[in-house]
Order: sequence, then C-alpha cells, then structure tokens
Amino acid sequence: MAELTIDSSLWLRPLRPAPDTAKVQLLCFPHAGGSAGFFRPLASRFPADVDVRGVQYPGRQDRRAEPALEDINLLADRIHEAFRPPDGLPYAFFGHSLGAVVAFEVARRLERDGDRTPAVLFTSARRAPSRSGGEQVHLLDDDQVVAEIQALSGTSADLLLDDELVRMVLPAIRSDYRAIETYRLAPDATPLRTPIVALIGGSDPRVDIDETAAWSEHTTADFDLHVFPGGHFYLSDQPTETAVATTVTTHLQPHLRAAIRSGR
Repeated sequence: MAELTIDSSLWLRPLRPAPDTAKVQLLCFPHAGGSAGFFRPLASRFPADVDVRGVQYPGRQDRRAEPALEDINLLADRIHEAFRPPDGLPYAFFGHSLGAVVAFEVARRLERDGDRTPAVLFTSARRAPSRSGGEQVHLLDDDQVVAEIQALSGTSADLLLDDELVRMVLPAIRSDYRAIETYRLAPDATPLRTPIVALIGGSDPRVDIDETAAWSEHTTADFDLHVFPGGHFYLSDQPTETAVATTVTTHLQPHLRAAIRSGR
C-alpha cells in the first residue's frame, strides 16, 4: 500500500511574515475547536526575530471538508509527519489547552525518533498528562456543549447566538473534546528531555495550579510555572497577551542569543 503523503502547508501556517533574520521558530497548537489563527494576535506581540507559526487541525475553517481526528495520538502522528525542525534554527512548541497535550505528544515522537527536539515546550491552560480530569463533554447534547464553551469564554457570545455558525463549528469542537477526554498517557511514556514551562490563568475554572505544576513530572530538564490573571482563555486579554509573549520570549532568550553568536 502506498504511503500517505502529508502536505505540511495544510498543517503548518505562518501567523505573520517570517523575516530572513528569524533566530527561533515558535509553533503554536490551538485548543479544542480552535484554529491556527487563534494565535495571530499573540504572534504580533513577539519580537521580529521569532518566527511564529500555527498548527491547523482538520475539520475547521479551510479544512472543514476533512474529518476531524478524534484521537490525540493520531493527531500527533499526523503533525509529526508534517513537521520538520527548521534548518539551522532552534524551535519551541506552545500548546493551549488540548494543544498542550498534542504538542507534548509530538515532542515525544521527535525524541523517540532521535530528531532535533524543541528547545522549550510551553503548556498553557492544561493539566499535566498524568492528571485525568474525568470530563465527558463530548457526550453532552449540543446545548450543553455550547454552555460549556460559554463557561470557558472561548468563543464570542455573538457567534454562539448564530445557529448556522454553531452547527458549522460544533462537529469539530465535539471531535476535539472526544480526543482530549479519551486520551491517556501511554504507560511506558518516559519524561521528556525538553524543558517545560507551564502557564495558567489564576481563575481557570477547569484547571488548577497543582494540576498544572504536575507537568514537572514529564521532563528531566528544567521546569517553570507562570500564573497570569484571567480564566481559561487568559492569553486573549490584551494586557495579558503582551505579558505572555514577554514571558515566552524571556525563556527563549538563551536560544536567541546562541543563534546570534553563531551568526544565524
């Protein structure tokens, strides 16, 4: 049987023009129901030498005709096949909510295959893989799923009042919830060698600080934790957006300086 060909341009989207002077690449993984474009406002807050890109999952926006993937491991497999570490540049992953686990699983695959691994894994608004929340949102009816989204403030109220738009986005949202809620860390999973920086909104209704701090169990390298004002989508608030970009850039500084010293 012929091998499946993965078109990387379907999966990996530039969020702003990538300068020739870029010193590090940051690949962003969105939340359940989210798209690569969710990170565009955040991308604008980074200095010009950070090449910011987003992952576009199937089943939404221009990939709406494709079936959404309802398994985190399958989703991570496809992204791993589409992604190639940028030539000559260090890179990092930033995953929000569901995206944090997807990014973690892609990093695991890169380490398993001996590829050049992320300089840093940034996890946002998600409990550690070793902590199960027990949610079953994917089994709820449509009205209940919409109520859950409203509780997290992840989608504008105007969109949720538009029945046609709700019908368009709910299948992808439900598939994503099924993927994350049925995900379990592989029993033989070993900690990453990649440093992990965990970020959380202090008033997140679904993830607490102890569950976030447990990401430290998943790396043998450095771990750091940052708490910001706000809830599950804390990074969408404009002042916090700037603080998040500053925090991420600070953790990337050693790699930016190394790239400058090497003449890249």
